[in-house]
Amino acid sequence: MLEGAEVRLAVDIGGTFTDIVLDVGEVRKTRKLLTTPQRPEEAVLDGMRLILADARAYISDIDVFIHGTTLATNAIIERRGAKTALIATEGFRDVLDIGTESRYDQYDLSIDKPKPLAPRSLRFTVPERIDAHGAVRLPLDEAAVRALAPRLRALNVESVAIAFLHSYANPEHERRTAAIISEEMPGISVTVSSAVCPEIREYERTSTAVANAYVQPLIDGYLARMSDALQVEQYRGAIYLVTSGGSVTSIETARRFPVRLVESGPAGGAIFAAQIAARLGESKVLSFDMGGTTAKICLIEKYQPETSRVFEVDRAARFLKGSGLPVRIPVIEMVEIGAGGGSIAHVDAMKRVTVGPESASSEPGPACYGRGGLRPAVTDADVALGMIDPDDFAGGTIKLDPELSKQALLRSVGEPLGLSAETAAYAVHEVVCENMASAARVHTVERGEIVGQHTLIAFGGAAPLHAARVAEKIGVSRVIVPSNAGVGSAVGFLAAPIAYELVRSRHVRLDDFDTEGVSDLLQEMVTEARALVETGAAGAPVRERRAAFMRYVGQGHEISIELPNRRLATADLAGLRQKFEADYAVMFERPIPGAAIEVLSWSVLATTEARNPPIVATVTRKPAGKATGSRKFFDGRVGEVIEIPLYRREDMAPGATIAGPAVIAEDETSTFVSNSFDAHIDGAGSIVMERKAA
Repeated sequence: MLEGAEVRLAVDIGGTFTDIVLDVGEVRKTRKLLTTPQRPEEAVLDGMRLILADARAYISDIDVFIHGTTLATNAIIERRGAKTALIATEGFRDVLDIGTESRYDQYDLSIDKPKPLAPRSLRFTVPERIDAHGAVRLPLDEAAVRALAPRLRALNVESVAIAFLHSYANPEHERRTAAIISEEMPGISVTVSSAVCPEIREYERTSTAVANAYVQPLIDGYLARMSDALQVEQYRGAIYLVTSGGSVTSIETARRFPVRLVESGPAGGAIFAAQIAARLGESKVLSFDMGGTTAKICLIEKYQPETSRVFEVDRAARFLKGSGLPVRIPVIEMVEIGAGGGSIAHVDAMKRVTVGPESASSEPGPACYGRGGLRPAVTDADVALGMIDPDDFAGGTIKLDPELSKQALLRSVGEPLGLSAETAAYAVHEVVCENMASAARVHTVERGEIVGQHTLIAFGGAAPLHAARVAEKIGVSRVIVPSNAGVGSAVGFLAAPIAYELVRSRHVRLDDFDTEGVSDLLQEMVTEARALVETGAAGAPVRERRAAFMRYVGQGHEISIELPNRRLATADLAGLRQKFEADYAVMFERPIPGAAIEVLSWSVLATTEARNPPIVATVTRKPAGKATGSRKFFDGRVGEVIEIPLYRREDMAPGATIAGPAVIAEDETSTFVSNSFDAHIDGAGSIVMERKAA
């Protein structure tokens, strides 16, 4: 089986489950284990041993190991990172508190903002000043920097972020400060903003540098332990980490810039959905990724997920921009809410059923796990409704107790509202589906899209159970649950290209354009980006994409315009203006004739080619035949228990068609087909639900 075949392993560590996918040539094996939060590498190594035993292989057979994790995000949200200090330019101690001087909710007098990762007591300043052109106005006071070291030691600081004004234009002072701190405090983690985010906008740059410093000791320690453990197991292949932008990078780069990993798991899911969309020719897709802790929703247009350069972590208000900590990195644009299988349900002071964002995680987990959890989670509601086979959850590796689910639901939801356990379960299921439907509506409306015109691609351990109801709520008529949906993000990792994107700020106006200086800057960025990619590309071709972030002079936000992959010339300027005005007209109806245009930042993406999936052939539909069994399902709309057929996905051939309501079970997840949908298996093995004719 292994002879001559490439062996690739992908691991996705989530808040509740750790997903393992092993590809041996064209053969795929999958495993799903509970995450071990205190030492995440334990679940990874246990899962690797199990899945390798399934494939009759050894760890030394693996050619490529690709890893994604939510550890960085969870550390920020749960405030479990390092004790972090900030060193700023004198007079700029409070950049993290001042922010952009805006309010995400203009009329809320008791507005709740997330606390900075570096509290004011751990923020220090030193005399220095560099202007916006990179000229030194005030030399760095090195004695003041050295004087900080004893204070940092006395405060038991574990990590330091250095963010000076205009360091994107000249990083000399930041680098010298980092050298002094490292010399005075050997072994301490040091992050400089000019390396993590060499862009204008000091608040976002400072916030990104502090976030990187905050998670660096945790992620660096974890990756070091993981690397050592793999060496002990005789692993000799390449190790890659998935970034928030949907690419993979080397373990060395990930240890330097762990902030780029904050959305690595969800990014894998978006790649997975984009690949499915390309295989099925679905040009307008809404991906729906619901795991154990969170749900993620992403727009995919023309087989490409939407991307952004800013991401907010730990939002105080779920749907309001500006309510979180900004991290300025390349990221796949999505909305993420605390709605997963482990999200805890309760009744609030106004007698409303609420779900999340608090999660039962893997320890103790939902009540039905029998591991000490007493509060009901979404999984408990699904078990109590009869949507999950308690004896076959996670391929039979985790036995569920429906009675524990019902007891928890009665205690926390049913008794306070005078409901039965089943009706309480229905209420929890409805609320969590409405939360996700609301997120989908907001996300699409913000981008000028009509949600009902999209196909919903559902994956993650919990999404297939809720996708039909979410689709009913948002008016979607077609839902796809791909093969290996329960471990979709890990499958997506295997399709991600090796890539790295650099963004640097340098202000230039088109009417006073320094073609030589800009060309030199871009070439320097190309060299740096390629060096970070080519080491892991193993001889594969590396291409580049150059872009300029342009705007009319005086505007607040920029549009990305692609550049030619060569040195720029004066003759290119007219074409740049035309491209910018054409894209501006698409977004804002019309350009501003004759207005001056400026470039704030420049981008270079170096990347290998992504693995393109084959197009799926159409199949002839036919009745699925006899069901494997049945499930007693509580239909909350009529308040009765009904019997619905249960099918095993592996027993359904391409073209097999069933009518809802029904459950299609598999080892990694189960798909609930509601009464509004028919379902069939397509040529790729995906479950395709289509709304029944009225």
